[in-house]
Amino acid sequence: MTVLLLILSVITGVFLGKHFGKKEKLAKNLLILSAGFLITICLNEVFPQVYTSAGSSNLGIFVIGGVLLQMILEALTKGFEHGHFHHHSEHNILPAALMVGLFIHAFIEGIPLANEEHEMSPYLWGIVFHNLPISFILGAFLFNRKGESKSSSSYPSILIVALFALASPMGMLLGNYFNPDLQPYFLAIVGGIFLHISSVIIFESNKNHNIDWVKIGLVVLGVSLALMMHLFHQHPAAHSH
Repeated sequence: MTVLLLILSVITGVFLGKHFGKKEKLAKNLLILSAGFLITICLNEVFPQVYTSAGSSNLGIFVIGGVLLQMILEALTKGFEHGHFHHHSEHNILPAALMVGLFIHAFIEGIPLANEEHEMSPYLWGIVFHNLPISFILGAFLFNRKGESKSSSSYPSILIVALFALASPMGMLLGNYFNPDLQPYFLAIVGGIFLHISSVIIFESNKNHNIDWVKIGLVVLGVSLALMMHLFHQHPAAHSH
């Protein structure tokens, strides 16, 4: 079920992006909603697991490492993860670089899923909510290229989508072979990634620094959805390994 959800979240987002890719406002609203959800999952699910685990005193270094890693990956993806649209006339992003950046990003997110005690965990839903808007932008970029025939661009585009869809499941599969004691370290890295992406989306400057009530409302909605999931999700009494 976990693998199916991860794959469907990417396929659904790409499908929507392919057919509604010109609606940039829709994608950015989805991103803002997902950012509110993601930062709440990060603060209420990921970080508590990290900082209540054995030997958690140095795990903050891995959180910072996750932030820095995401900044490096964005040199490859050019900000796809937080809604930077790339129009078809632009040549500042290579499909190969995009594929590598997104694959590493999603692969690392999948590793902690191997040791999740509950299959339908808030952490999993955080990834799903995060995948939808990214995949929307990816579908819009890959399948709506002007001046290119469908046959010339379909194969590499499908390959990129397939790799992105399978990256988190592959990370989860690999995670089964790691020592469970390493779980807090991977969670700390992913927490840094989540924190960076969600904070960039939420705190990006508004036009003319005016209050954007729609943006605030979407963030609050995302936070509320994540909090409801957090409250109804059964948590173990203590996180230790």
